[in-house]
Amino acid sequence: MFDTLTDSFKNAIGKIRFHDDDKALKKATTELKKSLLKADVHHKVVKELIATVEVETKKYGVGKENFLKALQDKLTDILTVEGAAKGFTFASKPPTVVLMIGLQGSGKTTTTGKLAYFLKEQKKKKVLVIAADLQRLAAVEQLRQITAGIEVELVADESATPEQIVKRGLKKAEDELYDVVLIDTAGRLAIDDELMDELAQIKKIANPDELFYVADAMTGQDAVRTAQTFKDKIGITGVVLSKFDGDSKGGVALGLTQQVGVPLRFIGAGEKMPDLEQFISDRIVSRLMGAGDVESLAERAAAVIDPKEAKRFTQKIKKGQFNFNDFLSQMEQMKKLGSMKSVMGMIPGMGGMAKQLGDMDLENSDEIKMIKAMVSSMTEKERENPDLLNNTRKRRLAVGSGLSQMQVNRQLKQFKNAAKMAKKMSTKGGMKQMQDMMAQMQGGGMAGIPR
Repeated sequence: MFDTLTDSFKNAIGKIRFHDDDKALKKATTELKKSLLKADVHHKVVKELIATVEVETKKYGVGKENFLKALQDKLTDILTVEGAAKGFTFASKPPTVVLMIGLQGSGKTTTTGKLAYFLKEQKKKKVLVIAADLQRLAAVEQLRQITAGIEVELVADESATPEQIVKRGLKKAEDELYDVVLIDTAGRLAIDDELMDELAQIKKIANPDELFYVADAMTGQDAVRTAQTFKDKIGITGVVLSKFDGDSKGGVALGLTQQVGVPLRFIGAGEKMPDLEQFISDRIVSRLMGAGDVESLAERAAAVIDPKEAKRFTQKIKKGQFNFNDFLSQMEQMKKLGSMKSVMGMIPGMGGMAKQLGDMDLENSDEIKMIKAMVSSMTEKERENPDLLNNTRKRRLAVGSGLSQMQVNRQLKQFKNAAKMAKKMSTKGGMKQMQDMMAQMQGGGMAGIPR
């Protein structure tokens, strides 16, 4: 997600040895300045970053460790608004009301769905969505499909006015004790008085705890300018950058907080509902430095994985009893974690692999589709005990799944090998092998960065 920026920092750090001189520092900061400007970071932000890093590094002595610390400290400062909320904060008295605002085409409706999913799955909250965008054709229908898919309640009525829908939704939230209300408002292709008047009226009725401006990361510095306009005219408490996975530069995220004076609260990191990440400055800096974000990954995993189920599953792996029902169960868990690219980007040393994965969709890959088709053709006993699969049963599976018997044999062999490897990795010696492999994959990464 931060590929270009991480590469920029990595290249600059590579210019400095553990103990060096001012010439090496100048070379590193010049390299960094060029890379950040190319990555669409605002020139004023770049200028301030470079100046501070140079001063702080010289203050404690030019060297790799001091350069890294100065860079990390300044980045954290740039990405932080003092006293402002991080991620999602709840009102002291529920429901927490959030107004989702932004221009048409910014991904506001999809982001509303993602935020609802995040609050329901990770925060375990009762969420109500109000469809108050009656300007864009099919906006309400889109929200209906999204909320149905994530099993979140929706208040919608195309025959009513936005103000009427908001009032109705807020009453329902009060009566039925909802924790959070998300209001999807209208957007237009450009900022105009009519849009602002409508938003001001809804804001007055809703009296929101939060106003989240959804900005399209693909628009670069335009996202910053429009965020500033919305802040001046309506007021915003946070920014959500959508479509960030499609922005190869990523520089807008680095400067937006400081330029607008409003914290970045979330980043849309993929197309699926789980692909919304909290923007917490110290964690983001860790990822920018190539050190991953284990804390966010742990939070995400803890929210979707049942501890008892995980313990049972671990015991089965240790005994080599992993079966096809376990496989299907784990696939469902993986779906809730989000895209593979997003997950890999949070694991220390795996940023490079995340880049290689691109937009790979694990769930819809040809290999997974074949396995699912084959498993769907099995009896319950066959799923529980793959050893029952003799040649007669394999022929039946091939016919039932539309695969050749050779494909069935290959998939079964791969499954057995994976089960054996999982059993081996569950031992102490296996974990050591895994750690050695991770260290090799990091090869020359930014391990050892002071935290």
